[in-house]
Amino acid sequence: MTDRLEALFNRFSIQANVFQAGVLCGVNEIPTPSDAGQLHLIKSGTIELQHQNAETLLITEPSILLYPKPLPRQAISSRDHGAELVCANLHFDGGSANPIVTALPAVYCVPVSELDGSESILRLLFAEAFDTRCGRQALINRLFESVLILVLRHVMESNQVNSGMLAGMAHQKLRKALVAVHEQPSEPWTLESLAKVSGMSRSVFATEFRQTVGCTPGSYLQNWRIRLAQHAIRSGQSFKMVVAEIGYGSEAAFSRAFKSQTGVTPREWREKLSA
Repeated sequence: MTDRLEALFNRFSIQANVFQAGVLCGVNEIPTPSDAGQLHLIKSGTIELQHQNAETLLITEPSILLYPKPLPRQAISSRDHGAELVCANLHFDGGSANPIVTALPAVYCVPVSELDGSESILRLLFAEAFDTRCGRQALINRLFESVLILVLRHVMESNQVNSGMLAGMAHQKLRKALVAVHEQPSEPWTLESLAKVSGMSRSVFATEFRQTVGCTPGSYLQNWRIRLAQHAIRSGQSFKMVVAEIGYGSEAAFSRAFKSQTGVTPREWREKLSA
């Protein structure tokens, strides 16, 4: 089976940067950068996370907490024993427009015992986090990125997300169409050709896609192409190169699709970046 996550990580990279390793005792405000998500690995202890505009979580066993977007929160644990944890900021390429960020809930928590394949990675991560060996920071950062991949696998394989891109990528047939779009955005995809890739009839595919992903296949394709275009423009590519890479026949067609998706033209969007 084609790797469902490879195209996402190849086109939209993610970098982790550890900022906390130790014991939290009492009441603590968790620093939340405006341009990053966060991943918390709770090794031991009991901790309560109180969020703005999200439910309170009480964690009593080793767990992993993923925050794809900034979410102010307060951590409450025992003043005597506290909770032992390691935390990292997650810098998603494209920020809040990163397709992984938009596909995830505001908070995602999974007990370590439910995360297949995590035991050896977490053992090494915790050992490095509470040591002072050379290369410690760089190694921990890479291990955090590996943990994130395991969490995303768990999201899809356990059907924890009911709609959106990750729900579609968990679907036995729809995933084939999504991977095809992700890997070959410049192809002249139609409803018929995507249905064929998925091994479904045109009508069944259209209905199943909308119910699972939350939009039509055509809307998803345009959204994916425009996100790729934004990534390319942010990287300094010319509009001519962008048009060729994402499958629009002309700069005029690209500009119309871009404005339909974002409300501004590609040139206006680029000017805002440098403002």
